[in-house]
Amino acid sequence: MTKQNRRKFLATITGATGLGMVGVRGALAESAPKPFFEISLAEWSFHKTLFDKKMTNLEFPALAKNKFGINVVEYVNQFFKDKAEDTGYLNQLLQVCRDNGVTNHLIMIDGEGSLGATNAAEQKKAVENHYKWVGAAKHLGCKSIRVNAAGEGTAEDVQKAAIQGLGKLGEYAAKENINVIVENHGGNSSNGAWLASIMKGINKPNVGTLPDVGNFCLKREKENCVEMYDRYKGTAELVPFAKGISAKTYDFDEKGNCVETDYDKIMQILKDHHFTGYIGIEYEGSNLSEEEGVRKTKALLERYLR
Repeated sequence: MTKQNRRKFLATITGATGLGMVGVRGALAESAPKPFFEISLAEWSFHKTLFDKKMTNLEFPALAKNKFGINVVEYVNQFFKDKAEDTGYLNQLLQVCRDNGVTNHLIMIDGEGSLGATNAAEQKKAVENHYKWVGAAKHLGCKSIRVNAAGEGTAEDVQKAAIQGLGKLGEYAAKENINVIVENHGGNSSNGAWLASIMKGINKPNVGTLPDVGNFCLKREKENCVEMYDRYKGTAELVPFAKGISAKTYDFDEKGNCVETDYDKIMQILKDHHFTGYIGIEYEGSNLSEEEGVRKTKALLERYLR
């Protein structure tokens, strides 16, 4: 074999081997299992910054993408309370999202009345107060609005009223292809069995839950929780109806583990119940800055992506 032919032969073998390796790598990439969840960022993680007027709602999507590499966001209505029907503002927010490659997932709604009110007129007003947020969610391309199942009265009476109020709102939202999802948000709603029974009573495909793994306090006295529902039991009870998860964190140990919640247990519960969808970062601690708390929560969740 001449030197020239030998060089051609070696080049052919090298090229074929390279192509073979590319093919192997491609096959491995295609066969690798996809994570069962994606990460989103809840605006409440920056509630101190927002309340202090150091950031606006319009700036939140760009912050999520450019500082944290997160392209799915969850809004809180408190930070654009008077803008639900302001088309100009909503278009401006949409443009910010488009410019930064951000997807809107949900809006968390507070302060619009008690959907579990036992008084019929009060409940009707609360249901109708949420209509504008259904419209805002649709305009922004969100999938859901997060609401509360609160009301005055016995647990049984509020439960019956919440089935009625949430059911009516669900019927309205279904026409706009929007989900109505309920968070365990203190009081009766932090009792997983109680809230799960409401979901069963409503039995609508667009009405579900947003389990917050760190929000199972049944009773507070001042700033202290004096009665807690088991967070793992509660998560297991609510996840069959879940259309998202809130990954609440407060403190971390030196290894980056969440101190108050065992995320190994939480993630196993989610897998056992075949949850798929978004898990939203919701840092609410005070020992770290909001930015650092979000980074640590993201790093914690990314362990389970791998």
